[in-house]
Amino acid sequence: MFEPLVIWDLEDDPDGNVAHIAEHGITQEEVEEVVQNPDNPTVPSESSGRPLTFGWTETGRYLGVVWEHVCDDPRTIKPITAFDAPPPARKRK
Repeated sequence: MFEPLVIWDLEDDPDGNVAHIAEHGITQEEVEEVVQNPDNPTVPSESSGRPLTFGWTETGRYLGVVWEHVCDDPRTIKPITAFDAPPPARKRK
């Protein structure tokens, strides 16, 4: 089992996170790849203050995922939205 656990609304809930993320052309699997990778950076969202995790997916997309903390034990989160983000610039030597 991967952490954090990810809570999804019902797929037929028009106001739920599954529908909202799908509007951006992003799958639940892509969101989970990003938030469940402990190496991905998380920062506060500038617009909402919620946690925002950035990371690459196996499909080659660089995404930002905004989520809210639900529970500590087990560590559980609920995605709010996700979007394609500009990849980080590579550092020059």
